[in-house]
Amino acid sequence: MVTYERDGPVAVVSIDRPDAKHAIDGETARELRAAWERFDDDEDAAVGVLTGDEETFSAGADLEQMDLEDGPEGWLGFTRTTVDKPTIAAVEGHCVAGGLEMALWCDLRVAGEGATFGCFERRFGVPLVDGGTQRLPRVVGQGRALEMILTGRPVDAPEAREWGLVNRVVEDGTALDAAREMAETIAEFPQQTVRTDRAAVYDGAGLPLEEGLKVEAWHGSRSLSTAHEGAERFASGEGRHGEGIDESDDGAGGT
Repeated sequence: MVTYERDGPVAVVSIDRPDAKHAIDGETARELRAAWERFDDDEDAAVGVLTGDEETFSAGADLEQMDLEDGPEGWLGFTRTTVDKPTIAAVEGHCVAGGLEMALWCDLRVAGEGATFGCFERRFGVPLVDGGTQRLPRVVGQGRALEMILTGRPVDAPEAREWGLVNRVVEDGTALDAAREMAETIAEFPQQTVRTDRAAVYDGAGLPLEEGLKVEAWHGSRSLSTAHEGAERFASGEGRHGEGIDESDDGAGGT
């Protein structure tokens, strides 16, 4: 129901329930939790990608089974947990209800141009309990988040890109490849600093600026040895004129 495949520094976690539109039942939730624990413990994995298939990302909780449990890790198995490394959602087709909440758990989102996002559980009176009410406003702002949550209307990929819900929109069927490419770019950088900068963003979120700067300084101090090594490489001529930075457009051929 869930597969874990690593190619070099990129680990891909795939939900594999196509007959149920990759909806999450109890067993799938447990397997998702195990997959992300495996990713966090995998020393050779630098970036994780979450995906469904070329037709659907996920329809969220399996309302036909209704066997999910409200554990400390979240109804869907992992949405109240954290990992120490970057994660990307590769979205094709419908990314709705709990599927949207799982995509929001990831740091970044890449979507096929035909992807659809929405709080479709609104129709059935199912609450957002896997981070949607907390993460969605942080990503798109309170007004837009409330519009999605209260109306349940679908948001297509171009609008999601405009709102900042999606980082890149690509041709249908290529979201996973684009997410892998993004992941490989991130994995090429010194990982200590990637992880401390990422942690500083999350740990400083919502704090007054003065407190946030202290959080940033603390996390930055943990990467000073990496910074000194990088400075030595720069002094020797490496990385001049932006060499080593991905300058591809955010659509990678899409919008």
